[in-house]
Amino acid sequence: MSEEPRVAIVTGAARGIGAATARRLAADGMAVAVVDIEESATKETVDAIAADGGRALGVGADVSDRDQVEAAVERIATELGAPTVLVNNAGVLRDNLLFKMTNADWDTVMGVHLRGAFLFSQAAQKHMVERRWGRIVNLSSTSALGNRGQANYAAAKAGLQGFTKTLAIELGPFGVTVNAVAPGFIVTDMTAATAARMKVDFEDFKKHASAEIPVRRPGLPEDVAHTISFLTSEGAGFVSGQVIYVAGGPRD
Repeated sequence: MSEEPRVAIVTGAARGIGAATARRLAADGMAVAVVDIEESATKETVDAIAADGGRALGVGADVSDRDQVEAAVERIATELGAPTVLVNNAGVLRDNLLFKMTNADWDTVMGVHLRGAFLFSQAAQKHMVERRWGRIVNLSSTSALGNRGQANYAAAKAGLQGFTKTLAIELGPFGVTVNAVAPGFIVTDMTAATAARMKVDFEDFKKHASAEIPVRRPGLPEDVAHTISFLTSEGAGFVSGQVIYVAGGPRD
């Protein structure tokens, strides 16, 4: 185990699952780079970590832009220390049925989810390989199994599972584990936006979802953060290339 605190990067960490994950990793003793598209958006998460006695740095970056990603990782390494934990959480929705989906709908989702995970993993892995220790967690989704109106999102989230398994093979010899977490229905601004798009009251939306979940409740961002906490821990060194569904019940 390292005597110095681990440095973690969490993308899309201004709110929702990303914010809960950043706070949890900080509680685990890590210094956390809170990354989002606008640095100003990270303030609430950074302040919450500081209030709890942790150390955090807000960083603005478009995860789909190579120059911005490389600059972000360089800044993080300089100001916090070499990052050896990466959580690729940044995500967007551009839901639509196939015949209505535009090129921009497709490209935006692929750019943030797949290109973003690729660029941040590529930039961060060199620090992990140098230290012969690292943890990468990619955020997939139960939508990877197929979901009406989400051809782009489902394809991206399924792609992240293949990306995860491949990186686990490539980086394993250097002490780096790579896993994916696939949340089911989680109460976030993103699911609220889905309800709004469907013109359904969010409380009714949550009740309907809960009735389909074996544990009979929707998930919370903290449920996902707890799983990520384990996967990024010292004790998870023999778990790699896995997709863990955090969905309140079994999924295929």
